[in-house]
Amino acid sequence: MGPAQAAQAESEAPAVPGPMKLLVVAVGARMPGWIDQAFDEYAKRMPRNLKTELIEIRPEPRSGGKSTEQLMAAEAARIERALPRGAFRVALDERGRELTTAELARWLDARRQDGRDVAFLIGGADGLDQGTKRSAEATLRLSALTLPHGLARVLLAEQLYRAASILENHPYHRG
Repeated sequence: MGPAQAAQAESEAPAVPGPMKLLVVAVGARMPGWIDQAFDEYAKRMPRNLKTELIEIRPEPRSGGKSTEQLMAAEAARIERALPRGAFRVALDERGRELTTAELARWLDARRQDGRDVAFLIGGADGLDQGTKRSAEATLRLSALTLPHGLARVLLAEQLYRAASILENHPYHRG
């Protein structure tokens, strides 16, 4: 095969998606040790091309007579400052779209093809600000149940790992 044919074959080969960061941007700090340990365990298992990071956002103090809207707006501003430019924003909300694990894997693969990092946004005690939800490109839910915010981090990390294992043909997911 000559150089021209090699270049032609290379241009026809399917594009291999590059690395993508999965950011879990969560309002709340000083979680119990088991939450941090569980999140870290799933994050370290992720393949290199789907690196997962936690960005903790300091919650607004619930004292001082501020309204719920003011509290969420302050947290929204912190979330906004923490987000990398160009990231695909996903609000986690109880009214969001629920995916199966296989659907999440396909969804993640589509995002990977886009070549953008993905930021999953988890609100604080009062949830996410309406403006933050509106600015999200997708809204997903982890469950129809109300989950403690720390547990939501762990559940999301586990499901991202499970979805990645499907994409990598790893035996972790067997269903």
